[in-house]
This record gives sequence, structure tokens and C-alpha cells, in this order.
Amino acid sequence: MTRPAVVPGAREVVGRLDTPAADSAVVACPPHPQHGGSRSDPRLRAVSDALAPDVACLRFDYGEWDGGDGEAVDAVNALSWAADRFDRVGLFGYSFGAGVALRAAGRDTGTLAACSVLAPPGDAAATVESVDCPLRVVVGERDTTVDWTPVAERSRERGDDVVSLPADHGFAGQLDGLAAAVGPFLSDRL
Repeated sequence: MTRPAVVPGAREVVGRLDTPAADSAVVACPPHPQHGGSRSDPRLRAVSDALAPDVACLRFDYGEWDGGDGEAVDAVNALSWAADRFDRVGLFGYSFGAGVALRAAGRDTGTLAACSVLAPPGDAAATVESVDCPLRVVVGERDTTVDWTPVAERSRERGDDVVSLPADHGFAGQLDGLAAAVGPFLSDRL
């Protein structure tokens, strides 16, 4: 079951809440909106399907493009929205959305039970240090779109989980593998 959701805040942020009757939820940050990223992204849907029926998933679209800053605020607002409705909350992001998720997790004040990111951009490595919940980083070994190495290295140094899949940036043919790497990690902590 899926229902529409509107995240309050200064920006127009709408989404879909999958499995709304669950006690816990994951907020899913989509890839770059200027490159077609949206709440309908197949990687977000694969994670949502892996969480069902025990964990809800809020897949949302960012408000108007703001260079990453407004998008991080959108994710923080989505986390707040979820925390008001669910007992435990997790966070997931793919590509640009992985960077957004790490920024939002770094701003968290105790809401998050876990965070997982897929194909994070290297410029998000500085935010890893401020994440104060269990973190799993999933990367594609053949990904030449983003340099995920700085995030993976920083995460390993902290003792976080880093999972490598035989995939490119789009994880073509690897949706089941990425769902298996992300879904149970988040579900087990929620």
C-alpha cells in the first residue's frame, strides 16, 4: 500500500509513503533532480520493496533546485516528518541523494537508528565524521560516475560497514543485490 505524503517546510516537498501501517520508517533521498532523479528511482523502489512489509519507506522529491543545501534541508524535514509518525527512523540515499543523506545524518539530533548510502559522491566524505548512527556504505566496483573512494575509506576508518558490489553507477542488473545489502541492514536496526 502506498499513499501520498507532503513534508512540511519552506520548500514544496512531496513524496510517497510505502507500507504506511509499519511502526518504523526509512526516508529515501533520490539522486540528482537535474539529471532525472526522483522518488520513482528504481534503486529507491528496490530498497523500499526490501523493507516491506515491516518497515515503511518515504520516497520523496526535493523542492526547487538549490545546489544541495535546500535538498539537505528537505531531507532533514523529511526525517522530522517521519519521526513524528514512526517509532524508529532510518535514512537511505543514492548518488547525489547519498551525499544529501550523509549531510542530513550529520545534522541529526538523535532521530536516526541507522543510515545507508549507495554510490556516495566523494565530496561527502567530510560529513561521514558527523554521522552518529550505524552507517553502511554500498558501492559499485565499476562505478566511474562518482568517486566513492573517499567516503568508503573514511567509513572504514570509523569502523562502518562498506559493501562492494560488482556493478556500475546505475547498478544495472544488481537491484536485488543492492536491496539485499541495504534492506536488511536498515530493517535489523529499526
